[in-house]
Amino acid sequence: MTRIVVLGAGVMGSAMAMPSAAMGHQIDLVGTHLDGDIIRSVSGNGFHPKLNLKLPDQVRAYEWTGLSAADPNSADLILLGVSSAGVTWAIDRLVETLTRPVPVLMITKGLSSTLTGIEIFPAIVARELKSRLGFDVPVMAIGGPCIAGELAALRDTMVVITGQDQALVARTIAMLDAPFYHARASDDVIGIEVCAAFKNFFALGVGWAAGRLEQADPAANNAKMHNLAAGLFAQSLVELRILAQALGGNPASADGLAGVGDLYVTCLAGRNSRMGRLLGLGHAYSYAKSHFMAEDTIEGAELALSIGPALQAMWADNRLPRDRMPLALTIVDAICNDAILHIDWERFMR
Repeated sequence: MTRIVVLGAGVMGSAMAMPSAAMGHQIDLVGTHLDGDIIRSVSGNGFHPKLNLKLPDQVRAYEWTGLSAADPNSADLILLGVSSAGVTWAIDRLVETLTRPVPVLMITKGLSSTLTGIEIFPAIVARELKSRLGFDVPVMAIGGPCIAGELAALRDTMVVITGQDQALVARTIAMLDAPFYHARASDDVIGIEVCAAFKNFFALGVGWAAGRLEQADPAANNAKMHNLAAGLFAQSLVELRILAQALGGNPASADGLAGVGDLYVTCLAGRNSRMGRLLGLGHAYSYAKSHFMAEDTIEGAELALSIGPALQAMWADNRLPRDRMPLALTIVDAICNDAILHIDWERFMR
């Protein structure tokens, strides 16, 4: 029987139990130090309180201290489903446990600033594991429009799985090839990861239109601001392509599931869009966060705070074309400098 260990019992890591279970696999769900209530519930009656449903019978739940009991060394695949802030914690746990190169598939999205620019999470995880374990661990990633609640409800979902070893990517896709989970392969790890991370960032800008609509005087014909949202959405795709190429990926990935697909579903709902609306209402980021979303992780804003200085440096030395990225400039200013988000149309349209 194929065994899959999921590290991180949040909604997305746990939702990935559904295609795995549908394929008849055994799933060992290991919570982080923040997932105690979830693990106790799943261990008791199988019910996942955040997904609001019972997980399949093939799922066995473990506290994070029980990672060794889940025996990842005998697993066929490790799914890394921690938050972006938990990646270092997850690396530490894997280093404590792994004795052989079990493939890792990252659900976690994010980027990190380096001395020379910006690096994707899979590269960081692979490098750290090799440095500390002494052997190579293959690290792949998932991108695409995948809302955890929909996947958990067995709704049809389309994703892309990317890695350097395409034979391993193909085997991984075969492990997850449930009737409702449709994955295609890509070798553009950088491009897929750049799009997957930045879609949250740009959703802040697209969501801004909803707040602007609420601030505007009602139109006599009840007109909305779909024109504005669509224009910002289109600009996001332009800048996603620029970022993917500048960071070493294929700009065409912005046109696929990890780019336009994931940006679309992120703009429909979610924390980043809600924060964008608050910015459109005229709130500074710090005020909006503390007064309305204090308990929420805003991935797009966290990304801006993490790599904003690196973006500024890349604009300054022309590694990124400043004049072609007005939306990213505006979002970085709003999040990193706590400025009121304002669209300078002359800069946007020139």
